[in-house]
Order: sequence, then C-alpha cells, then structure tokens
Amino acid sequence: MRILITGAGRAIGAATATVLAQAGHEVIATARDVALLDSLDVALRLALDVTDEVSITETLVRAGDIDAVVNNAAAHGQGPLEDYPIERLRLIFETNAIGPIRLVQHLLPSWRERGSGVIVNISSVQGRVATPLEGAYAGSKYALEAMSETLHYEMRHFGIRTVIIEPGYIAPGMKPMPKGERNPAFADLWQEWENTDSKLNGPDGRPGPEIVARAVQGAIEDETTPLRVPVGADAELILSTRSQLNDQDFESLMRQTLNLRW
Repeated sequence: MRILITGAGRAIGAATATVLAQAGHEVIATARDVALLDSLDVALRLALDVTDEVSITETLVRAGDIDAVVNNAAAHGQGPLEDYPIERLRLIFETNAIGPIRLVQHLLPSWRERGSGVIVNISSVQGRVATPLEGAYAGSKYALEAMSETLHYEMRHFGIRTVIIEPGYIAPGMKPMPKGERNPAFADLWQEWENTDSKLNGPDGRPGPEIVARAVQGAIEDETTPLRVPVGADAELILSTRSQLNDQDFESLMRQTLNLRW
C-alpha cells in the first residue's frame, strides 16, 4: 500500500515509517522540517505543515495516489488552563485536531469513489482521560477522537476505515517545549505530577515507539481492527479501568495510585 505519514521526523512517526517500509509498503514520510526525514529509508520525503492549506495541497500533488494516511503530527504544551496562552491553545487544536481533518478532506472524495482507504489517527490515552496540566493537549485529542468516531460512521459505508490509536506513555515522549514562567500557585501540582509515568510503567520505564508502529501496521493491514486500539500496558490498564468506573471512583483510584494530594 502507498501510505502517507505526518510528523514522521522523530519518535512514533519515524518508527512507523520504518516499520511500514520494512513490511513492504510504499511510505511517504512528511514533516514540517524535511531535513528531519533524511535518515528514513522510505519511498518519498516531503515537507508538510498540516495547519497550512497550501502546504497540504502541494504535498498531496507531489505524493500522488494514497491508500492510507497516518495522522501523527502533533503539538504539545503543559500548563494550568487558568493562564494557558490562547495562541498556544489554538495552535495545538489546529495541529492535533483540525490538521488531520483538513488533510483527509482532500483524500475522501476520491477514496469514496473507488471504495477504499484507511485513516489512522494517532490519539492518546489523553483522548479519553484528561489529567492536570494537560488540558490543552487532552482537549485536542478528545476532539480528534470525536471526529474520528464520526468519520467511522460516515465513511465506513463507502469502504473507508478509520482507526484511533491510543498510546500511553511512549519513549522518548513528545518534543520538548519551552516551559516558560510557571504560576507559583500551582507549584505543588507541578511537583506532584512530574514523573507520574514511572508509577504506571514500573522499573522498565516507557516502551519505545516501535510498539505504536506495530499497532499502526496492524490497523492498516487488518480489516477487522476495531475503531479504538489502546497501545501499551499503561494505556490498556487506564482505559479499561476508566470504562468500568464512574467519575468519582476513577478519580479516587487515580489519586491513590499516583499518590496525589492536590
């Protein structure tokens, strides 16, 4: 299959490009900075900014026919919502939620006519469970999951599959962002919330991005893949637990597990 991947310059995107290419697929790796793609052994490397309509149009012309798309490009940034910069919030939603829809809108008409196509949207556990200091990121992933579910209902009739991949903590993590000045009112919360991943992943730490890449490969190749695919032991545990408990009981369990006093 001919597969386009966004945000392929590092971590999950780069691992996915490598795994799919090694499996025999024709991979088109894209990133805002095309130089980040130099080390990838793929069919084509292209610059792509998913927040820019012109960039999407030009890239898809160069990419040619596409059988599947992996929407992995994402922006991140921590901080309490009380004083979270609105421009940063807008960029995160533009990249993480609107960008994937903007891209697939270009692909869906031709896919609908031919009766096939696969959309794989990389979400997160935070697309179903929001946490402190991650409201902007979680909100964007909640939005992505909602629209992905809608695409599933709207497009499955035409032979187009949609799959949501929900990783937990994955090494090496998101691209670091400048922390800026922290509101001292939330100093204790920052201290409590840092390194919570070690409490969920244990002494072995975060799994590598290849675990997500293999889940993406399965989603593309296996037509029986369900709408949502949790990836990682922490994701499976958190999402399974969340589905069984009400809000109050889940919060109590999370506080106990992570030793949260805030």
